Amino acid sequence: MGLPISRTLAPDGELVSAHDFTVEDLRGFHRDMVLARRIDTEAYALQRHGELGLWAPLLGQEAAQIGSGRALDPDDFVFPSYREHGVAWCRGIDPAKLLGLFRGTSLGGWDPAEHRYALPAIIIGAQTLHAVGYGIGLTLEGRESAAIAYFGDGATSQGDTNEAFVWAASYNAPVVFFCQNNQYAISVPLERQTRIPIAQRAAGFGFEGVRVDGNDVLAVHQVTSEALRKAREGGGPTLIEAVTYRMGAHTTSDDPTRYRDPHEAEQWAERDPLLRLRRLLERTDPQFEEFDAQVQAEADRLGEHLRESCRNLPDPDLAELFRHVYADVPPELVAQREEVRSWS
Repeated sequence: MGLPISRTLAPDGELVSAHDFTVEDLRGFHRDMVLARRIDTEAYALQRHGELGLWAPLLGQEAAQIGSGRALDPDDFVFPSYREHGVAWCRGIDPAKLLGLFRGTSLGGWDPAEHRYALPAIIIGAQTLHAVGYGIGLTLEGRESAAIAYFGDGATSQGDTNEAFVWAASYNAPVVFFCQNNQYAISVPLERQTRIPIAQRAAGFGFEGVRVDGNDVLAVHQVTSEALRKAREGGGPTLIEAVTYRMGAHTTSDDPTRYRDPHEAEQWAERDPLLRLRRLLERTDPQFEEFDAQVQAEADRLGEHLRESCRNLPDPDLAELFRHVYADVPPELVAQREEVRSWS
């Protein structure tokens, strides 16, 4: 029997279970999701105009990222993949810094320790091992914080992810594995990857797995908050399966019309996470229209900031490739670095 899916807010904006969020909390979720979507649509447009080499859209996954990102404590550490632009927003990273990686002008653009947010992992599933190693370190140091690893449904078919599950369970590591099940591993549908819900796999490794409606920002926040609390208090790892949908392409190099039925996308559009919360706020918050106008104006300013920042990104210094690899750089790399510098 499959695991139930936790839900607080139905697609029509009706509450189906209790919550403790204030009006200001709900407004904050709305603002964050609107701005996360604007980051995504602006970056997508920049790529189509030739300003970025690639972009990995988050369209449709805003509730999963904002709901979980806002559940984090300042001392928790995030290990993302390449699509967690909304979580980066929650960690205070200027979204303009996300663009350098996709423009080829930067290898990251921020200090992971400052934001408690690692640089994006391009190798599918590798960040799960990083999160577990960090979590074991937290336990050895006696620190009461947690690590969270973000990945997609396709990463659960990778050996690295399953190895991370083994280590997390064996060492009772304070780690939350947050799977954004967006139904496709690039073009491979979920039914080709598993016969059971992804969260149910956790039981085979000896820890808890839970499912949540990934388009319900309230439920995602509640479920993630509980999993993080448990991790910090010594309760071990949790696998969260946030059931959502990738409304856009896997990346700007992908054409989803080649493998997806357009009617499927239309059905999921009615479960749009932004639309769902908007329906609740329009019904319950008398000042929502005025607040929303302020948010839309802020989104316009953010879009302008991204466009201007992208145009002003400096050309990369190829010698930067040799930094942050070795504390004591071996002679052969020193020679290669100097050769690169001689090219300019």
